[in-house]
Amino acid sequence: AELRGHRRTYVGALPGHIIQAVRRAGVNNPVLMLDEVDKMGRDFRGDPSAALLEILDPAQNHTFRDHYLDLPFDLSKAFFIRLQGYSEREKAEIARRYLWPRRLKEAGLSAEQALLSDDVLNLVIGRYTREAGVRQLEQMLGRLTRKVALAFAELPEGQERQPVTIRQDMLDEWLGSERFMPEEARKNLPPGVATGLAWTPAGGDVLYIETTLLPGSHELTITGQLGDVMQESARAARSYLWSHAESMGLDISKFKRNGVHIHVPSGAIPKDGPSAGITMATALASAYVGKAVRSDTAMTGEISLSGLVLPVGGIKEKVLAAHRAGIRRIILPKANEKDLKEVPQEVRDELTVIPVERIEEVLPAAFNQDSPAATTAERDEPLATSTAS
Repeated sequence: AELRGHRRTYVGALPGHIIQAVRRAGVNNPVLMLDEVDKMGRDFRGDPSAALLEILDPAQNHTFRDHYLDLPFDLSKAFFIRLQGYSEREKAEIARRYLWPRRLKEAGLSAEQALLSDDVLNLVIGRYTREAGVRQLEQMLGRLTRKVALAFAELPEGQERQPVTIRQDMLDEWLGSERFMPEEARKNLPPGVATGLAWTPAGGDVLYIETTLLPGSHELTITGQLGDVMQESARAARSYLWSHAESMGLDISKFKRNGVHIHVPSGAIPKDGPSAGITMATALASAYVGKAVRSDTAMTGEISLSGLVLPVGGIKEKVLAAHRAGIRRIILPKANEKDLKEVPQEVRDELTVIPVERIEEVLPAAFNQDSPAATTAERDEPLATSTAS
């Protein structure tokens, strides 16, 4: 009803947001920007994404019918832009150009009176906010400017105001204790643990997938509030390794004698999606051979039961999250190579990206300890060879 309007028989009926936006624009070919689409959710009243698809689809939106107008309206000339969440670098640039000057002006300060370094700004973004936009960030910057203004107001009369440099050790007192602790790269991974990458509405995140063998059991136990798709990825990864154990140099008797427990930390946060497939397969292989995965390597990609590595979404956010956590080596589906052009060049220059098409290419690249990138010859070797001490 919000998108398509209410019928005029209802009390307080109004046209939908789309027709209202066209009316405010005053033209029938406006640019309409859609924000927070990720917050839409279906319920018993219907699915808003289905109505939105009808609005956006140029094949049918030339006869869009708003319930209030009850007449076909041509939306094909409207240009729709969907806004994605900002990366941390984009947030820093927005804060530096717009938010910080505005907050300084509101507090009655000049740019010379309150100095905020890039390092402290990045700390505020990463440790005190976790959002797709910049609303919380602006509130935090407002707190800082008000603290500086208060410090000036408390100066004895006649004392000259000296510029205040906001330091990292001031944040704990001025903004309170840190609200978020970003996942940093673990220096040493034990056998059975692999580093994955996840997409969230607030950006990317590093995700550690932990596996352990359960002697005497035959079950696959999955914990960490994983959705149906993620659980299916775990089953597919185990089935593929089991069915190809001999060719990959794995001991098939370990599959027969041991059950497996897969856990993804941050157990209170629901997780779903297929992009942890190759991470789960790598973590399982690491547990079966008893050898650790490289701690400087993260990966993302969907796995099929035939061993194909399929493309996934959110590559830009995931790569930026890996770089932020200190990871410098990333394994991606080959079909996602084209998405790397969205990543800033200075980030790409510091990363080694390994494109893969099959799970047999993933494992040598994840276990190889000698070179920064897996060569073609290494990828053709069985896992037992590439993981030999």
